[in-house]
Amino acid sequence: MVAFGKRLKERQIQEWQGYYINYKLMKKRVKQYVQQIEVGTQDRRHVLKDFSRMLDNQIEKIVLFLLEQQGILASRLAKLDEQHDSLQQQPDMSQISELREAYRAVGRDLLKLLFFVEINAIGLRKILKKFDKRFGYRFTNYYVKTRANHPYSQLQQVFKHVGIGAVVGAVSRNLHELQNRQGSYLSIYDQPALPLQDPVVDSIRAAVDRLTHSTNFLNFLAQHALIMQDELPTPIEEQVDDQKYHFISLLLNLANTFLYMVNTYIVVPTADDYSLSLGAAATVCGIVIGAMAVAQVFSSVYFSAWSNKSYFQPLVFSSIALLVGNTLYALAYDLNSIAVLLIGRLFCGLGSARAVNRRYISDCVPLKIRMQASAAFVSASALGMACGPALAGLLQTNFRIYKLTFNQDTLPGWVMAVAWLIYLIWLCISFKEPSHDFEENQLPQESNSEAVQNDALEEGLKQPLLVSSEDKQQEEDSEQECDESEEASEESRRPATSIRSAYRLLTPSVKVQLLIYFMLKYVMEILLSESSVITTYYFHWSTSTVAIFLASLGLTVLPVNIVVGNYISNMFEDRQILLASEIVVCIGILLSFHIINPYSVPQYVCSGLIVFVSAEVLEGVNLALLSRVMSSRLSRGTYNGGLLSTEAGTIARVIADGTITMAGYLGQSRLLNVTLLPSLFICISSIVATCLTYNSLY
Repeated sequence: MVAFGKRLKERQIQEWQGYYINYKLMKKRVKQYVQQIEVGTQDRRHVLKDFSRMLDNQIEKIVLFLLEQQGILASRLAKLDEQHDSLQQQPDMSQISELREAYRAVGRDLLKLLFFVEINAIGLRKILKKFDKRFGYRFTNYYVKTRANHPYSQLQQVFKHVGIGAVVGAVSRNLHELQNRQGSYLSIYDQPALPLQDPVVDSIRAAVDRLTHSTNFLNFLAQHALIMQDELPTPIEEQVDDQKYHFISLLLNLANTFLYMVNTYIVVPTADDYSLSLGAAATVCGIVIGAMAVAQVFSSVYFSAWSNKSYFQPLVFSSIALLVGNTLYALAYDLNSIAVLLIGRLFCGLGSARAVNRRYISDCVPLKIRMQASAAFVSASALGMACGPALAGLLQTNFRIYKLTFNQDTLPGWVMAVAWLIYLIWLCISFKEPSHDFEENQLPQESNSEAVQNDALEEGLKQPLLVSSEDKQQEEDSEQECDESEEASEESRRPATSIRSAYRLLTPSVKVQLLIYFMLKYVMEILLSESSVITTYYFHWSTSTVAIFLASLGLTVLPVNIVVGNYISNMFEDRQILLASEIVVCIGILLSFHIINPYSVPQYVCSGLIVFVSAEVLEGVNLALLSRVMSSRLSRGTYNGGLLSTEAGTIARVIADGTITMAGYLGQSRLLNVTLLPSLFICISSIVATCLTYNSLY
């Protein structure tokens, strides 16, 4: 909260300093409420009434100023429209150019107003969250529900920015008409698909999108990437992004993500056959598949650290490691060596550059398209997960060239080796390394320049908005305390410097959600990795049939997220979906147990589909919640939130694959039930932890 107060100070528009939410005063008032309740001088009901009245006054002040500024912009637009009408009668290119600049000036002032609303909306959410945390009371739900549709409340004016849409439309329409359309008899409404290419309008649209906070498929899908952003972006940050952005480089990062996921799952349908051909048990497929995840536990850390200095070098290393790893994987058959097979998979894991891919999107993609890039990252992963088994199902052939064997076991390695060689060549030719020097040098300048230009925010907040002598005295008495808090804020904004320090930043709710992430990755890995062994033992499925089953599961990812993102998330709270999907996962696990003979294909397929789909729903909602509750210090640096979630999921996969191999010693007849027992235990534990956390927070 202290960090937010300082950022609020740096970003205030000086001439509007008296109209922002008085975040500092409200934060102090919350602290006073806690002290008063502890000593018994104040009761809870009076606190709720007093704090509600303070919020109402703050919102009314914001909204009245917002309406005043909208009126000013509307008056300016009305005068410009008169000039526009007169120019249509007697066109003058110089005057048209001046009029276009005048409309752009209105657009820039509108952008300032949108930023004003955004800061205040964020401030309201922050102070409500702080109040709930300090009092253990669901005040936010009460306040929003009682003010959402009440005729006297102006809360929706802040969060829905009523009236601004009309100004946006007027500016966009007039700029569109003035943009090289002289002499045309067509109306802009006759060609609605033509986009307006104007940087001012693009910035306005991006600001409106940030302010709306609407739940849709694209936003929901983007949250899967767990790329956390600063809630208060600045024009300088946009400038940094634009200078570092290169579309082909982004495409190369997405291609790396896609190929790596293909590489991960292309061996799943044939890993048991490959193990048998090398003289090992079929259940050794767990180690074969899991070896890649073991190496990824370590590669995620050094790739995340490496990306602090370069993006190109770690991507080159990743491609070479995967090229070598897949070649060794393919050669293991002719060498008749299970050790070479495992070393090849370890090399593949050492080439896991997902931390670099995620970091590139976070650092080098402009804010206005970062959500789309994050969604593309998740889509590439999902597509790779589906394409891997499908490709394995197509590689059903057997021939030799010299001393090399090409069959369903070795072809996945050869195909991926060729794919990574082509990718490496494309990478070396087309990738553009972004300037790290610019980022390092710019950030201090950003804070200094903004402090000079916008230093009035905290000064404005020091002025009491509820102009009573008591409030003024409280402000003066706590001035020294706030100065000390400002010094502490510098420390609170620094990123974590180690896994241990990152772990210390995790709140109980974040730890529970990482446990949920661990659980769903464990359950999904058990389902996918042992599918070939289970279906061969019970149903005598061929490799092609297993590949079709796994590819079908992978293809459900995007449709499920469309349904959840567009519909379910708009009907229920995230925590309700979270708990419900955990319960459905548990039901799917229970249905998977082999209790009744014979074990049928419908039972296995239906229970597997229930587990996989519900786990996908759970992953999306869990990561959406995780991105909102995780500390802002974990949004940047080497040891960021994305790395922590990746490590939790990777460790879960390692343990799951190890469980499959160890359970194999008890015989294939017991493999299914033995591996499902820890899945059931972890799932029930996560449900209990979710319920306890939910009750403690609300």
